Amino acid sequence: MSWGTELWDQFDSLDKHTQWGIDFLERYAKFVKERIEIEQNYAKQLRNLVKKYCPKRSSKDEEPRFTSCIAFFNILNELNDYAGQREVVAEEMAHRVYGELMRYAHDLKTERKMHLQEGRKAQQYLDMCWKQMDNSKKKFERECREAEKAQQSYERLDNDTNATKADVEKAKQQLNLRTHMADENKNEYAAQLQNFNGEQHKHFYVVIPQIYKQLQEMDERRTIKLSECYRGFADSERKVIPIISKCLEGMILAAKSVDERRDSQMVVDSFKSGFEPPGDFPFEDFSQHIYRTVSDGTISASKQESGKVDAKTTVGKAKGKLWLFGKKPKPQSPPLTPTSLFTSSTPNGSQFLTFSIEPVHYCMNEIKTGKPRIPSFRSLKRGGPALEDFSHLPPEQRRKKLQQRIDELNRELQKESDQKEALNKMKDVYEKNPQMGDPGSLQPKLAETMNNIDRLRMEIHKNEAWLSEVEGKTGGRGDRRHSSDINHLVTQGRESPEGSYTDDANQEVRGPPQQHGHHNEFDDEFEDDDPLPAIGHCKAIYPFDGHNEGTLAMKEGEVLYIIEEDKGDGWTRARRQNGEEGYVPTSYIDVTLEKNSKGAVTYI
Repeated sequence: MSWGTELWDQFDSLDKHTQWGIDFLERYAKFVKERIEIEQNYAKQLRNLVKKYCPKRSSKDEEPRFTSCIAFFNILNELNDYAGQREVVAEEMAHRVYGELMRYAHDLKTERKMHLQEGRKAQQYLDMCWKQMDNSKKKFERECREAEKAQQSYERLDNDTNATKADVEKAKQQLNLRTHMADENKNEYAAQLQNFNGEQHKHFYVVIPQIYKQLQEMDERRTIKLSECYRGFADSERKVIPIISKCLEGMILAAKSVDERRDSQMVVDSFKSGFEPPGDFPFEDFSQHIYRTVSDGTISASKQESGKVDAKTTVGKAKGKLWLFGKKPKPQSPPLTPTSLFTSSTPNGSQFLTFSIEPVHYCMNEIKTGKPRIPSFRSLKRGGPALEDFSHLPPEQRRKKLQQRIDELNRELQKESDQKEALNKMKDVYEKNPQMGDPGSLQPKLAETMNNIDRLRMEIHKNEAWLSEVEGKTGGRGDRRHSSDINHLVTQGRESPEGSYTDDANQEVRGPPQQHGHHNEFDDEFEDDDPLPAIGHCKAIYPFDGHNEGTLAMKEGEVLYIIEEDKGDGWTRARRQNGEEGYVPTSYIDVTLEKNSKGAVTYI
């Protein structure tokens, strides 16, 4: 099967077919190009997705350690590798398929143009031969007609008796001339016919078959190239399937690595404060006043009635005072009449409810000397940085942070020690072999290493001291709270402004029934002492809203009295000039401690 023999007369059809083949090749190349763009965009979008959900960590402290988070980040890494494989697919298609197709299409167009030009030239040459043969044929035919006319004219004159001899001779010469020219044109026509027949045979049996064969081979090579590109199109993706499978296997392994028990334990380790749960509330017997007049006479009853104070009124007024950070009444408010409560026995052995000032004093002092559980505002973005000793954290978290820092410092100290040992060995080698180096050149580096070792040791000692302090305070707090629970003097878990002393009378701090007699200094508001003296003043750097009970709102630039310093919990107790008191975050104020500064505030 050959185009040259089967399609010898279909030059125009072959011209159109070969053009269609090149157009189809370019169309497929366009398809591959669009597929490459899809792969590139897909890989780009995957990378943007990974970048969007990857954690933006500024420090190791913010790095999540939960297994579910680590698994998700591993999945993101595998997805990033998967995106890289999609880019590899796009690059392979661009190099192996699209680029090869474009180069081959350009060569194919050039080759097709050359073969078609050769076919057209052969056809033009055959047409020229045919025209020459046709011209010689027409000339021979014309000369034959002229010779025939000359012969007829000669025969007519030769038979005419009236014609002269000269006319007859002239007609004969003309006949001979026409006959000779007819013979020459006959020979010329025969030669041209023979030549045309030869060229035509050559054209249809040699030239055109050769040209068509080349076109056929060109078209078959185009088909083979398309087949190779089809295979390369699939191989470009098949090559990365093993790596993609590994990425997917990595995602599955990441999913299997999630450990809910470990995450739960990490939540405990991350948020454990070290505080103990609150103890039991003491039982408060409100039925004692029912038996006060049962066994007493009218006189004694009237005396007791004249000397007693309404329990509801006393408890209600005491309620506001028992809150640790309660606001003191303004100085211009008239004080309430102090009232003393007595204890007496009833016939059934029960005692009257008696409030004593000593337990309340003990409760207030105990809570003040203890470390309040007030959240530090240093952790806020507006405040300053976290304290170096982590005192703004709960005990357990502070202990963990200090232990982590000590471990890091020990590792750095070990590195510096190893470097010191290496420098000393190098120095010994230089001293024994001076040609290898100058021992004095190592002295600056050795001195720097020694300074680093001393600095690290000091840091370790300082952090170990803080750690010992935390561990000691944790133990002391547990003992103190246990004692407080036994004596029912402090209610645990009610020390911070956020959560604490509620308005429920059953949750108020009360002293146990005791025999103390009269207490004239005990008034309705427990105003048994004067306001605390000012030990300095401060200026508000930032505004503070003071929504929590026990805190004091302040405006930026406002000047306040300092009546109690920051005890390491991030809060300072302050007072306005009108007597209103409360706690403000230490990081929000500029403190100036002065002696005898009460009533003499210097505006900054």
